Amino acid sequence: MKKKVVVFGGSGFIGSYLVKELLTRGHQVLVADMKQNQYNKGAEFQFCDILIPDQVAAVLTGDIDFVYNLAGFANIDLASDSPVETFKLNVIGNLNILEVIKNINISRYIYSSSAYAMNDKGSFYGISKLSSEKIIEEYNKKYDVNYTILRFGSIYSELDFDNNYIYKIVKDIVTKRKIAHEGDGNEIREYIHAADSAIMAADVIESADYVNQYMILTGVESIRRKDLFEMIEEILGEPFDIDYKNTGYKNHYKLTPYSFQPTISRKMIAKSYIDIGQGILECIKNVNKYLHEK
Repeated sequence: MKKKVVVFGGSGFIGSYLVKELLTRGHQVLVADMKQNQYNKGAEFQFCDILIPDQVAAVLTGDIDFVYNLAGFANIDLASDSPVETFKLNVIGNLNILEVIKNINISRYIYSSSAYAMNDKGSFYGISKLSSEKIIEEYNKKYDVNYTILRFGSIYSELDFDNNYIYKIVKDIVTKRKIAHEGDGNEIREYIHAADSAIMAADVIESADYVNQYMILTGVESIRRKDLFEMIEEILGEPFDIDYKNTGYKNHYKLTPYSFQPTISRKMIAKSYIDIGQGILECIKNVNKYLHEK
């Protein structure tokens, strides 16, 4: 059934894929963001700074079924040096949305959190996400705001977004034939293509099973960074230099995003998914296309 869905941050990395998926399913989508992009054609757009309550309220008018919040500060390394800006966007921005939806009749609020909310790494970014999760729980208790919290893992795709790690290293490899890696290469990640994460993020509004639940969205296969680099090298058919700085990951986990937390999340797994090798190949194609168009 067609639903009216508002997506704060719908022009961002994950948001762009989510909006496309929601439109494919026939929903009416309003993107609330500070910028438009070419990926969410077909959606209504309304400029909105989530730090300005009146702009948030202007977005949330009329009959709305679901509200996604994917807006905020998403770069962990930048967030570690910008605590005030991080908490403003990720916590106060979230509160501004909650303050409006507590007084309107929506089916559910879907919040984009992170695997770093479950970890003692992630610096101010992880803390801001965990803080917002707890605030949402309290709004549920006090104001009966139903929610689903999505803890996204390591997302990648062939699109050039600032927080798209695999695309950025592929671009460096293709253009410079070298990369600098802060760790020792033994870090393990479960990469998932943004399109697959969007499918699961859209699935949660189609079932009551996800009401007031925490879901973690990651890939189904673990891969070491060293193996990822080797895969890219094999696909390219040419060697490149890797500078393993081995300085450790001050703000990043090495083997697992899990550390002890009282709130348990269920892991969502895609029924079918884009293989990481195919995803890397698409990254390479898009980088080469970008270079030829310059």
